[in-house]
Amino acid sequence: MNSAPGRPKLNSHPLGGQRPAQRWSVGATLPRDTRDTLFLLAVIAWVVAMQIGHIPWWCTALTAGVLAWRTVLALKGLPLPGWAWRMGLLALTLGATWATHQTLLGRDAGVTLIVVLLALKTLELRARRDAFVVFFLAFFTLLTHFFYSQSLLTAAGILIALLGLLTALVNAHMPVGRPPLAQAARIAGGMALLGAPIMLVLFMLFPRMSPLWGIPNDGMTGRSGLSGQMRVGQIAELVLDDSIALRVRFDGEPPPQRDLYFRGPVLTDFDGVEWRPLRSGFPAHMELQANLQVSGEPVRYEVTMEPHQRPWLFLLEAAARAPQLLNTQAFMTPELQWLTRRPMNELVRYRAESHPVFRHGPLTTAVALQDQIELPAGYNPRTLMLAQQLRREVGAGPAFSEALVNAALQRLRTGGYTYTLEPGVYGQHTADEFWFDKREGFCEHIASSFVILMRALDIPARIVTGYQGGELNAVDGFWTVRQRDAHAWTEVWLQGQGWVRVDPTSAVAPGRTGSLERLRAPEGALAGAIRTLNPDLSAQLRAVWDAVNNRWNQWVLNYTQGKQLDLLKNLGFKSPSWTDLAYVLMAVVVLVSLAGAAWTLWERQQHDPWLRLLQRARQRLHKLGLNNAHNLPPRTLAAQAQQRFGDTPFSHSVTQWLLKLENQRYSRESPVSLATLQREYKQLAWPKEGNQ
Repeated sequence: MNSAPGRPKLNSHPLGGQRPAQRWSVGATLPRDTRDTLFLLAVIAWVVAMQIGHIPWWCTALTAGVLAWRTVLALKGLPLPGWAWRMGLLALTLGATWATHQTLLGRDAGVTLIVVLLALKTLELRARRDAFVVFFLAFFTLLTHFFYSQSLLTAAGILIALLGLLTALVNAHMPVGRPPLAQAARIAGGMALLGAPIMLVLFMLFPRMSPLWGIPNDGMTGRSGLSGQMRVGQIAELVLDDSIALRVRFDGEPPPQRDLYFRGPVLTDFDGVEWRPLRSGFPAHMELQANLQVSGEPVRYEVTMEPHQRPWLFLLEAAARAPQLLNTQAFMTPELQWLTRRPMNELVRYRAESHPVFRHGPLTTAVALQDQIELPAGYNPRTLMLAQQLRREVGAGPAFSEALVNAALQRLRTGGYTYTLEPGVYGQHTADEFWFDKREGFCEHIASSFVILMRALDIPARIVTGYQGGELNAVDGFWTVRQRDAHAWTEVWLQGQGWVRVDPTSAVAPGRTGSLERLRAPEGALAGAIRTLNPDLSAQLRAVWDAVNNRWNQWVLNYTQGKQLDLLKNLGFKSPSWTDLAYVLMAVVVLVSLAGAAWTLWERQQHDPWLRLLQRARQRLHKLGLNNAHNLPPRTLAAQAQQRFGDTPFSHSVTQWLLKLENQRYSRESPVSLATLQREYKQLAWPKEGNQ
């Protein structure tokens, strides 16, 4: 596709054809090919910009450089680079992709390659087919955005890009003259509107054999603020994530905010640095059992959970019954954590009920409780000495366990301990540094140090992670739980009571678990300015946006297989199946096809009434002996009629009528309407075929 040697330098035109290189001064009117190329480059830049957060920095820089280079070439009318440049950039891209991802396959590596290839393809826009390759490559790149996010903002950005690409595509099919881009945009918008019903039908009825845009992530690094383990003291500064983790709607009056504990992983094993889930060496019949006992009226609610790539379900403490979950089963571990058989890599909604008043675990000493008091040797010696001091002051043995717990909490309240998101990096003895040196930290430091002290006191204890609190959205009535609400609290085992929740963070900072002084992520410049100028407006805008996002999640992303079958039930199917869904979709396709065929027949009959009227006149004149061709315009027919019929009243009337018919078609200021011409045609004194 390169120009032959010895030929003059040519500038490319994405809509086909080539022209001699020309230079255009600033302010001069751009030729059409340059204008169209710049518009296409702008649309591609928008498509690529949406991927900046998911592609390597070098990919962003290389793509921006190529698009800027192509823009300069278009503006100055310079020839496109040869194959050596393109091959060199392609080799550089392949090498950098391999160095970054260690593969050329997979989601992330594939998206990186497709973005760069889209930019490189603009360097060889020498023919119409090259432009079409760019169009459809850009359409495919649009789809890759859904691999990372299906949010409302992503959908809005893709819609803008889609309309831009459709405009460029329509413009490419208008090769004559210099049609304005606004005209192409109107046609593209009309095409999108015509396709919207088809898209809606396919969205509602096309069988969903997997989640919407479901593709497994390359790793298990989800968006959740929680993980399967907790490494204490290795984070010097905790940056709050304001993204949404859960949305909860209560059937009745919700519990107080301080009681909203959504239970997640329970961490028991501790090696001195990291907490992990229990890996007990006891036989199955000797392991601790849940022994959950609930009382009182349950709290009923519905949870919409964002994907986090782990098999965890977050329920209020404590849920005795499995949540109502579509297409998968949930089960409860002995630590009261609810799990599923597969990772939650899609938006999921489930109903559940929990009892704020509950009791669980053994009521008397069990051998398996030994796992809950083990501590690694050689760690936190000063905390062990603190435990001995508390035994001397309060007492030792199971009878004094509750008093020892209260003594530790009192120390947290009165010992000058503070809650902070910037505690600095801790050393080897994290509990010692917290209790005696730093005296500050966030929930993981406080919970870990508290559990270590409890175990040093021979009180079984463990860490529970999850989410605590949330905020009520007054617009839609949902409680919004964000990633910044991720929390760690503790459970201690007391004789005759079983496991008891103890949140040591609330002893240090009561506002962390109450309605006051909730943690907030840092705001952007615009949000901060709005909050400064009008705090109420900022809160209202945020609530409205959250509510709109929630509706998007509920009605679009959460349109699952079960909802499709529910739709069939509403249509009268008693026990709908995938076969019924396929039949309904086929019936809709047949009906739409028949409707399209009927529309085509009707349109054929109604197509261009001006041409039909001219054809009627042409046929009538032919019967009167006028040998006219089917492609003759009305003016030529008028001249032939005047010559054929001479100076007669009919000749004058039919000639004037034909000229008015032509004027009505091609003049912008025609005083005669087509309906008037149709009436005049019927009023013409047509001679009989044998008397002309």
